Amino acid sequence: MKTALLVIDVQRALCEGEYEVFEANRVIERINLVCQKARDAKAPVVFIQHEAETGILEFNSEGWQLAKGLCTEPTDIFIRKTAADSFHRTTLEQLLRHHAVTELVICGMQSEFCVDTTTRRALALGFAVVLVADAHSTLANEHLSAAQIIEHHTTTLANLHSFGPRVCPVNAEEVKFETSARAQVH
Repeated sequence: MKTALLVIDVQRALCEGEYEVFEANRVIERINLVCQKARDAKAPVVFIQHEAETGILEFNSEGWQLAKGLCTEPTDIFIRKTAADSFHRTTLEQLLRHHAVTELVICGMQSEFCVDTTTRRALALGFAVVLVADAHSTLANEHLSAAQIIEHHTTTLANLHSFGPRVCPVNAEEVKFETSARAQVH
């Protein structure tokens, strides 16, 4: 299997200030680790940025920019989206098919929105998914802490069976990319 890394919505408005997700800096460190592993294996690294017509994620605004501390390289790929589903009205699927990708490693923001929706859509499109369990995050809400939301979505996604392909949750340290092979746990 050929693997690509999707880094979803790791943007300033979600990583600092009023809407800063749980453990934002630690999550960014883990994402940087996984990005470097992917680059070392020559796997595509795809940064996805959410945008809105107005508000904190308005295109090209300060909040729309990638988070401070997030490491990118000129060889990385950047895709803009306007929905929780990173495939919806974007070139993501076409890009992955062009690169013969069959498996995705997914991390980013926010666990119950864009990470969850993109993971489910990836499964529906036939991609196996490695969810980086300690490299996705969100905010608490009136019912659950951020840690509870993260754990709930990691567990729920790992237990989806109906799509065929599965979600395998692993921590950033355990993600392994192999050239032309499946990302694995070592």
